[in-house]
Amino acid sequence: MAEEAILGFLENHDEIADSGEFAAVHGIDHNEVVNVIKSLHGFRYIDPQDIKRETWVLTEEGKTYAIAGSPEVQLFLAVPPEGISRDELQKRLDPSVFKIGCAQAGKNKWVEMGKHISRKVQHVDDKVKDMLTRIKDGQDIDADNIKALRARKLIIPQTWKGYSVKRGPNYAPKRKKAATDLTRENLQRGDWKDLEFKEYNFSAKGPPAGGGHIHPLLKVRQQLKNIFLYMGFEEMPTNNLRKAGSIVGQHASIPGFSVLSRHRLKVERVYSTQYTFSLNKSFWNFDALFQPQQHPARDSHDTFFLKAPSITRELPEDYVERVKRVHESGGYQSRGYGYEWKRDEANKNLLRTHTTAVSGRMLYLLAQKKPFEPKKYFSIDRVFRNEAVDRTHLAEFHQIEGVVCDRGLTLGDLIGVLHDFFSRIGMSKLRFKPAYNPYTEPSMEIFSYHEGLGKWVEIGNSGMFRPEMLLPMGLPEDVRIIAWGLSLERPTMILYGIDNIRDLFGHKVDLGLIKRNPICRLGID
Repeated sequence: MAEEAILGFLENHDEIADSGEFAAVHGIDHNEVVNVIKSLHGFRYIDPQDIKRETWVLTEEGKTYAIAGSPEVQLFLAVPPEGISRDELQKRLDPSVFKIGCAQAGKNKWVEMGKHISRKVQHVDDKVKDMLTRIKDGQDIDADNIKALRARKLIIPQTWKGYSVKRGPNYAPKRKKAATDLTRENLQRGDWKDLEFKEYNFSAKGPPAGGGHIHPLLKVRQQLKNIFLYMGFEEMPTNNLRKAGSIVGQHASIPGFSVLSRHRLKVERVYSTQYTFSLNKSFWNFDALFQPQQHPARDSHDTFFLKAPSITRELPEDYVERVKRVHESGGYQSRGYGYEWKRDEANKNLLRTHTTAVSGRMLYLLAQKKPFEPKKYFSIDRVFRNEAVDRTHLAEFHQIEGVVCDRGLTLGDLIGVLHDFFSRIGMSKLRFKPAYNPYTEPSMEIFSYHEGLGKWVEIGNSGMFRPEMLLPMGLPEDVRIIAWGLSLERPTMILYGIDNIRDLFGHKVDLGLIKRNPICRLGID
């Protein structure tokens, strides 16, 4: 309708002087007229020129007074000829009307203010209401009254935008629709000769090409893997995958494959490795590492145990017997823990709580090879713990672990390797603090000075594996093994400026982060 009105008007007139007035005369919404003008201008049917006018519109408060009257007049009319007490008058009026009305009516000398309020004049005109009504109707008022109303925040300026319109170089009384395709029917009918085709815009950008993007965790993981390989380490196999059963925690059941709950997680039976977890036996996760069966970490509040299959019996029996003996009565110059070790506990299946379970299995296999060969191992993979989810903790995360096996290693060797490793990832200032781990002695927490935070930050844990762990495996007595570990998420969060781990890993990750994150420069000079 608007297009027909504009083109038809210009057929008999040279110009539309004001699009606003044109819309009002023809009963068309001005926004619709503006949209049609822009469309016609794109095809050069018309040539529009901008028009801008400053107008005044009523605020919400101004609209209220335009209907009900100004506060001062409302107050004046509420005062009877004989007067009224201030408290009684206040009860009759809205609090804001009373407050403003008292100020304005007193300023205009309409009433005598005090505990008893009385009229000083018998009649008043509501000039404020009249001016607001005139502005509402589009009429002009003088500058002094505009200034007064604006000071009372009853009106605000508004810029009106419209157009004046003249015929363009391609003007026609009716728009001719441009064809976008040459069809078989056009060729058969022969009307293609008369068709006007839409011009191609060769400068237009096409939709962005879709493609895969590497997650920041995978970028950092690959660089750390390259650093380990450069240092001569061998990667340990961590993909101990099985068909998933169900994992027992405490309460609600959540279908799926990703451990995101503190409580009970059910995993559907599937046959694709995409939905399987790295499963472990309690024996390799705890017992082989000289971790007692009463340790709090072995409780269902901290570990995800499988419901089906709940146990396994595939363990090297002679090694199991040596581990049992060192737990119960000690050996290798150790007193052990002095409790009754239970095979049933060691047989339980679980999701590994640390990658040291993989290290323990690899060291056992190394001990079976004769003669002993020095080795350097590393692993980077996912672990699972039944923890409350917050900005710094998830129930699933990644651990980085390095292990060096050789004869005669000392704590000094461990410190030297740690300085070498961490300097390659940009952490040259290190400190060490004594700590406790069931399977390492001595043990040390690792701290690095964070230049951005201006303080020392814990970045990992380290130690030398205990004889009670190594000698039952069959390793020679003079073999010492140093090890350290840290999370993959913490350095990634620092590198990419992420302060909430849920923004990095899990279902809340912003895909924009995955698409736009820069390369990882760990280990790159």
